[in-house]
Amino acid sequence: MTTAETPSARADFWERSLQGWDVAFYAMTALAAVAAFADPRGVPPVPLALAFAVLVAAYTLLGRRGARRGDRRLADAYLAVLIVVTVTVVALADQGQVLLFVAYSQIWYLAENRRIGVWLVTLLTAGVAVPVLVQTDGGPAALLTTVAQLALALAFSIVLGLWLTQVAERGEERAILLEQLEAAQAELAATHHGAGVLAERARVAQEIHDTLAQGFTSVVMLAQTVTAELEADRTAEALDRVAQIEQVARENLAEARALVAAFGPAALQDGGLVEALGRLARRFEAETGVQVEVQVVGHVTGTGERLGKDTEVVLLRAAQEALANVRKHAHARRVVLHLALDPAGAADAVDAGDGPQVRLEVVDDGRGLPAGTVEGVGLRGMRDRVHAGGGSVEVGDAPGGGARVLLRLPVDGPRTGSRPGPDSGAGSAAGSGSGAVPGPDAPRPPSPTPTPGGHP
Repeated sequence: MTTAETPSARADFWERSLQGWDVAFYAMTALAAVAAFADPRGVPPVPLALAFAVLVAAYTLLGRRGARRGDRRLADAYLAVLIVVTVTVVALADQGQVLLFVAYSQIWYLAENRRIGVWLVTLLTAGVAVPVLVQTDGGPAALLTTVAQLALALAFSIVLGLWLTQVAERGEERAILLEQLEAAQAELAATHHGAGVLAERARVAQEIHDTLAQGFTSVVMLAQTVTAELEADRTAEALDRVAQIEQVARENLAEARALVAAFGPAALQDGGLVEALGRLARRFEAETGVQVEVQVVGHVTGTGERLGKDTEVVLLRAAQEALANVRKHAHARRVVLHLALDPAGAADAVDAGDGPQVRLEVVDDGRGLPAGTVEGVGLRGMRDRVHAGGGSVEVGDAPGGGARVLLRLPVDGPRTGSRPGPDSGAGSAAGSGSGAVPGPDAPRPPSPTPTPGGHP
């Protein structure tokens, strides 16, 4: 039995095509009955009517139910009745041979497979041949003609039945394949949905790490500083720290609301990237006492090359993560955030094609990267963000000591206007602290004790 001939597959096929077969059976049986009763020989009406009644009842109670349920016992019982009734009708009336059209089609429709179909139509033809040959008059020539006609009918029924069966089975196979394809598409859609959920969950987790977690870290460290200052009876300094705690908490609340509303970072809602970096630098200075200088080279937000919102988000999050690592590990006194726009074809541009790039460099004068430093969640998240934007990240020791984080990202696209040169707008500061590098003995506000270890 072929794949298309499995009971469940054939049951589905029968269910879909049963209505058409009902109409064909009843219509063709009615025509065969009219032809049989019109036989010029004059046939006994009662036996003939009884034979057709048995056939219709057998189809309704056995054949149709067997086709609908895929029940082989019912189908086989009906085929046996069909063969007996057909032979009986042909024996009673010459015109009863019209019923052969019904019998052949029903056999091929309900046969379990091709082999059984061939066997049944052969058996039916042999059964019909007996009364036909008995009733044949005219000598050997007429007998030979009748045999040839029966053989031709048998051959035609086998060829036509095999062809129709093949067509039907191909239709069944296509229907099954279509159902399998639809099931596979549904499964693939569910898989994609699950992957999308996991990706969104990872994105939200990274956003929380880059925003809320860092804000809470600031709150904890500032609270520890307040405790130390209160114990030292430095009330004024403690009040300043409390004000800073309130400010950080408000900013964290704004970030949380932005995440819930699926907006961009709250820091970018009130201005561009340069303004956000300036606010970040001032807050970091106030919380840690570490001087932060923001340097902008090139018209990053002017009328030349335009930074898209996604690019600004990546750069801001990278700056936040880099400063968080400085707070935790660097023991630094000074940090420089250097934001620059490199024109197309810049000599040091890498992995971003021939177009212009934006470059963010964060350099501190701390203790640098200890040997064997392992990247943490924050730095891995930074790399993922930058790589997703088509850029690159370098982390290493800065010349002269300290640590250096360098990001390069392709600019989203040019706007109308002239392209700035590499030195355009050089040295413009935005949001630096005092603007000067303090000497080793310059007084600084007290800062929490950094966490030991290298940059994550």
